[in-house]
Amino acid sequence: MSIKKIIFVFLLGLFVQDVNAQNLLDSLTLSQQKVYKDLNYAIDHADSAYALDLSKKKLKIVPEDIKKLPNLQWLKLSKNNLKDIPSWIGDLVNLQYLDLSNNDIVELPTSIGKLENVYYLGLNQNLIENLPHEIGQMKTLQVLEMWDNELLAIPEEMKDLRNLQVLELRGILFSNDEQTQIETLLPDTKVMFSPSCNCPD
Repeated sequence: MSIKKIIFVFLLGLFVQDVNAQNLLDSLTLSQQKVYKDLNYAIDHADSAYALDLSKKKLKIVPEDIKKLPNLQWLKLSKNNLKDIPSWIGDLVNLQYLDLSNNDIVELPTSIGKLENVYYLGLNQNLIENLPHEIGQMKTLQVLEMWDNELLAIPEEMKDLRNLQVLELRGILFSNDEQTQIETLLPDTKVMFSPSCNCPD
């Protein structure tokens, strides 16, 4: 590839990134968008489908047709029967709000780290034991709710979440030492714990 073509591809990439950034709605505007509750209907109105609520649909898998919504920025998949989150979730790069709570999820794919625009991630009431190290790449993340999971520890990479304001860990048994380690890792984050289990190491 010639130098001119390389420069063109580079500049094109910057342009696409800039366009994507401009397409992101501010939180107030996003909260005012119509929330679609039927995926097929949302696909028929894809240009205006910024918010999709597929909670309480008895879903066992995440519908791949969600990828047909290029403007999607708010996605709720709570209160289903999901056990796995597909790796393509990382392709939904415009997402700002993602609620996966009240499912049977055991782990998250490493591609979750690609969701750099997500400011809220809801994982309450799942079966998650470990978080992928790539979660530290979610630079915009402000609220991470994980109460009532099976979490054994949090990855050190979470120290890179400079915008994280709230980490909800109630319902998960950590010893005093483990709680102190987490608070040390995230000194500027409000971390909420249940009372220490005083568990032996």
